[in-house]
Amino acid sequence: MTTLFAPTALLPDGWADNVLIEIDRDGWIVGVDGFKAAPPDEKDVETVVGALVPGMPNVHSHAFQRAMAGLTERAGGKKDNFWSWRETMYRFLLDLTPEDMEAIAAQTYVEMLKAGYTTVGEFHYIHHSRQGRPYEDRALMSRQVIKAALETGIAITHLPVLYAYSGFGAEPPAEAQKRFVNTVPEIMKIVEALTADYTSVPQVTLGFAHHSLRAVSPEMLREGTRAARALLPLAPIHIHAAEQAGEVEGCLAWSEKRPVEWLLENGNVDEHWSFIHCTHLVERELEGLASSGVVVGLCPTTEANLGDGVFPLVPFFDAGGSFAIGSDSHVSISMTEELRWLEYVQRLVLRERTVIKEADNPSVGAVLFERALAGGARALGRRTGKIEIGHRADFLVLDRDLPCMTGKLRDHILDTAIFAASENPVKDVMAGGRWVVRNRHHKREEHILARYRETMAKFK
Repeated sequence: MTTLFAPTALLPDGWADNVLIEIDRDGWIVGVDGFKAAPPDEKDVETVVGALVPGMPNVHSHAFQRAMAGLTERAGGKKDNFWSWRETMYRFLLDLTPEDMEAIAAQTYVEMLKAGYTTVGEFHYIHHSRQGRPYEDRALMSRQVIKAALETGIAITHLPVLYAYSGFGAEPPAEAQKRFVNTVPEIMKIVEALTADYTSVPQVTLGFAHHSLRAVSPEMLREGTRAARALLPLAPIHIHAAEQAGEVEGCLAWSEKRPVEWLLENGNVDEHWSFIHCTHLVERELEGLASSGVVVGLCPTTEANLGDGVFPLVPFFDAGGSFAIGSDSHVSISMTEELRWLEYVQRLVLRERTVIKEADNPSVGAVLFERALAGGARALGRRTGKIEIGHRADFLVLDRDLPCMTGKLRDHILDTAIFAASENPVKDVMAGGRWVVRNRHHKREEHILARYRETMAKFK
């Protein structure tokens, strides 16, 4: 049993002072007692130095893309967009080995933990060798990613991705996509193998993903969803949707429907689904999406980096829609930056201030933080995001010794951390009941960084 005493902590009903939290050996919260008179005079009780808040889920990650950060900012001789960026990504994948995947993912996950993410949703579509042939163990690449998560301590919802085509109407895959391609029975062999090996591991959750409507046929989408549901009835299912204008145009030409419109009408979606990006929506899609229970995974730093566009968050939020955040391509790994951008891009579009708000809570930072916690936990199928009995002990300690935090109390702590901190406010991180970051250092960061540098030397 681990027992923490927090002078101030964010509980489901709001901030509480002098909170005693008990955690069992498997990382579950088994006791929460707020408003204690003083810390217990017991040597086995650890006092938290800072403000204790739940750890943030990162709902959308392509871990290997962290190694590309900074390599795609070269102007070409034509108009650059997602499609030209994708060609660089394809070239980068040519020499990526399973060992490289593990080293890059481990470094990425260390950076995530230090930034305040305690759970990651890994949208994983690199399954085969560079020749496009399955490894002897079809799940090898997935195992490398999960191994990296277990080494670093971050919880992972692993989402093997079904990918078969290069465009709408079952257009044959391009040569550069051969490492991604599977049939439904083939991708399910990966999901089944991983389920057998990791079902009893508390830090691992298995889900399923369709890459996008352009990469799977309607028949494959239905078949894949049925197969995933038969094996994992309540598992999360994710899909990229309406990220680029070109994708919307292609979907209209193929089906006379927009991507989100088509999925809402034909995908049999529910609250266990997450649509990633949804940048380009019309009003009827927005309303249908908000009422569907689907969580929208928003990745504002990546969406900005790729020039995708701006998700209409204000009307979606006002309609009761659920959202979460992800760092996607990892051009930046910062929980606070993703949350700040969520609000700031809406301010720029609307030319207003404080736009994501609730009638009974004037704190923009608190609303963003708590809504992203709730949406992220549901999107990743994990009991996290709350300091509450029956949830995972995934916590952040925010540094109240930062100059910008001076005199800040309760929700002003979150407002300041998100909008006013010029340095990372996350000091300590607990994931699954174990401290993995202390005083801004991960316990294995030197070893993991050395391995990452050795790996990156081959890509020069």
